Amino acid sequence: MYNGRMNTPTPTGPAQDYLKGGLALLILATLRDGPAHGYALARTIERRTENALQLREGTLYPALHTLERDDLVVSAWETPTSGRERKVYRLTPAGEKKLDEWSQGWHQFVAAVGRVLAPDSPNEGEPSDGNRTRSPHLRPAPGGSLS
Repeated sequence: MYNGRMNTPTPTGPAQDYLKGGLALLILATLRDGPAHGYALARTIERRTENALQLREGTLYPALHTLERDDLVVSAWETPTSGRERKVYRLTPAGEKKLDEWSQGWHQFVAAVGRVLAPDSPNEGEPSDGNRTRSPHLRPAPGGSLS
């Protein structure tokens, strides 16, 4: 996938797909550490995810504008002593509350997916001794495998 830079591919696959649903949460979590401008937010998320998630302007700024519209972040133009004017984003009290709510939901989601993906963990309602019962709809095919 092209990211707007010559000869620089953008990662694709599950990590980038998962980003779509969790971007607002990542932005709020990053702003919990303190105010930041868009470029710094993107680089911090990339660094913390060891470049598994790379944010483009076309992804980051619409998300920031939505968060601002929803009063979860506020922004102000600031001019640092050694640079040009830039828009800096801050977490609002409502954003902190939403971050806590979404974080809890995200952890529950990840735990639930982990239980499904873990091949050796017993599912609820199955014996914990490792002897899983087969679904009555699955019958061994000739040769012993399930089909």
